[in-house]
Parts: sequence; structure tokens; C-alpha cells
Amino acid sequence: MGSTTTTAPDVTVIIGAYEAMPYLVRCLESVEAQTLPAGRMEIVAVDDGSTDGTGEYLEEFAARTAIDMRVVRQENSGGPSGPRNVGLGLARGRYVFFLDADDYFGEEALERMVAMGDRAGTDVVLGKVVGVNRGAPKSMWARTEERVDVHRSKVIYTLSAQKLFRRELLERIGLRFDEGLETGEDALFTMEAYLRGAGVSVIADYTCYHLVGRDDGKHATKRGSYTLRFDSMTAMMALIHRLEPAGPKRDHLMVRPFTVGMLQQFGPGFLKQPEDEQRHKLELAAPLMRDYWTNGVARRIKVAERLRLACVAQGRLDLLTDVLTFIRAGEVPELVRSDKGDKLFLAYPHFRDAEAGLRDADYQVTVPDWHGGERVTKPKRILRPAPEQPSLLRRVVRRLRRELRGWRARLRTG
Repeated sequence: MGSTTTTAPDVTVIIGAYEAMPYLVRCLESVEAQTLPAGRMEIVAVDDGSTDGTGEYLEEFAARTAIDMRVVRQENSGGPSGPRNVGLGLARGRYVFFLDADDYFGEEALERMVAMGDRAGTDVVLGKVVGVNRGAPKSMWARTEERVDVHRSKVIYTLSAQKLFRRELLERIGLRFDEGLETGEDALFTMEAYLRGAGVSVIADYTCYHLVGRDDGKHATKRGSYTLRFDSMTAMMALIHRLEPAGPKRDHLMVRPFTVGMLQQFGPGFLKQPEDEQRHKLELAAPLMRDYWTNGVARRIKVAERLRLACVAQGRLDLLTDVLTFIRAGEVPELVRSDKGDKLFLAYPHFRDAEAGLRDADYQVTVPDWHGGERVTKPKRILRPAPEQPSLLRRVVRRLRRELRGWRARLRTG
């Protein structure tokens, strides 16, 4: 199907498709419209048991496109991992890109990403993503960089599979999508590529990928109950623990599954859930908090979020309920300074309550490099900063107030 070439292409576009019409039409058109010449790429498309004409359209497109294209039709596998793995097994390109059948490329996407990978010698290239009828990650697109430090960068907050991967890396380490995970399989795959590859590049000055929200609501990321989310958290935390030695670098990476994962299970919406479900979530969280929650991770997380996780670590539904009720009501914590004047605390519920068993460290404002940001009220016990510390308090308060709106919005959707 399509044209055939004997030379290995630069990139194999792997498309796993299930009930993808009519979105598939624009998806394939965006591949055909690439400024990268047709002879330098190939398409491997896997129809995962569709009944809406997806498979037939793939075959029709393959018959008329100038791009070398192979179509595989199979019974439904139940998720994206199987089709992606099938595509990887057939890929010949120096790079592979996993294109979801709902989404589409910017016209220069592949040419720019391949050029970046070749120039920088990196194994993973991120092209800027924008959402269409849905949200998309934003924090990692501040600037184009040939090589980022994964242990300091925000690229760990985009772990979807829609990236350019050097196929030699994937084959050398035998990296495939975990078909046993029903959600979060792409995050696990991408994080391992980040950590075991030869570097990550970011293209931020051109929109490479359009992430489409389906009108019918049938999007893969919506799959799964909360128990499946805990399965994916377990796999991610274990992967980081296995690949990264203990220390600040591991702590930085661990922030990701605790904030994009664990916290989502214990947001203000948790208060509306049945008590048996609330207690079950605490039971599922217990081994993860025991094995992976450390002081180094905690200090990198904002106080309101850290405190929720500290309550989870204790398995205390009563404390967690009090904290979430305080947050949902829009209450403002008092800012308190230590007796020596060298530490600042946000006095959320149960601060210095001996019976609660929470530590001062759970309430301490740590102002990490690029986390941080809490709303504070005019302090009752601090009339003014000590003369030797005028800049610290002002800096903390400015950071806390600056992030108020975004902080409140995230909590309310938790």
C-alpha cells in the first residue's frame, strides 16, 4: 500500500485507530501535508477492531497516498498499547512518532523535529502541543532548547506518547508500552525514554501537534476507574525508584506522580464521595506513601498540597476532611514565623495540634524553585519582618498572592 522504498525513512508515523471517524480524515491529511518529503517517512496504521469505517478509510488512503503506508487490521485489544506495540514492531524509520487518530500535525512538525533530533543528538524530541476543544500542557513550552535537564525541567509534566522517539533507543532497551496497564501506559513509556535516553529536546516556537477533544467525549484519557489510576501511580513510582538513585534528582522526578496522580485522588471533590470509597482510596495510597513519600519530595510541593498528602500518609480521613473543607470554603491560612524568625508556616487546620500528629514541616513555606504559591492573610503574629529578613517575607508573600487564582482553580477541580 502506498509507495515503497528500499531506504529506511527518517520517521515512522504510528497511528493506532479505534472508532476514529471522522477525525481520522484530518489526521491523515496532516501527515500527507508535511513539509518533510513523502519519501522520508512512512505510516504504520493499526485499526484496533473499529466498526465505524476506520479500517476501510485507512486502506483507501494507503492506496492513493505517495507515502509508504502499511495498514494492519486486528480485533480490538482494549487500549492504545497493543496497537502502538504492533506499529513499533513494523517500523523502519530512524525515529518514530505516535500520532493519535483524533489529532493532527502542524505542517512543519516532522521536518522540524527530525532536524532537531539530528542536530542535538537527542533521543526524544518534544514539539509544542496546543489543545483544540480541550486543554493541553503549557508549562514546558517557555523556550526552544536543544537539550534540557530532565531533573530540573518541566518536561516531566508532559508524558503523553505524542513525541518523536529515536527508534534505536527503543530497540536497544526493549522499550514497549505496558499492555497490562489500562491507563498511564504512555507516561510510563515516556518517562523511561527520558531517563534512559541520550537527552531530550524541546521545540516551543512552532505548534507541532494539535490535541483534539472529541465532540462525542470518547477520548482515551477518560478511561478507567480510580483503582486503575493507583495502578499507574504504582508503576510510575516504582520506575523512578528503580532508575534514579536516591537524592534530589529522584525527589524532583517523584513530585510528578504525587502531584499529577495522587493529589488528583484527594482533591476537594473527594468530600462528595461515599465514605467507603474514601477509605478505599486511603488504603490504596498507604503503600505508596510508605515507600515513596520522603521529606525531599514533600519540600518540593506547595503547602496546601503537601498537607493533604501528609494526611493521606497518616491514613487520617478526619484530618484530610478538615483540610479539604477549609480549602473548599476559600478560607485563608495565617502566616506564622518561627520563634527564631528563620521559618515561615501557613497555619492550615491542625497546625501545632498535638493530637493530630502533623509536623511543623508539613506547614512550612519552602518556596521551591518553580513550585510554591499560596494565598495568605495579613498575619496576626507577624507585624513586620525582622530587619535582617525584609526580602524573604516580601518575596514569599508576592509568590503566594501571584498564584492565588490558578491555585484556587486547580483545587476546585480536584
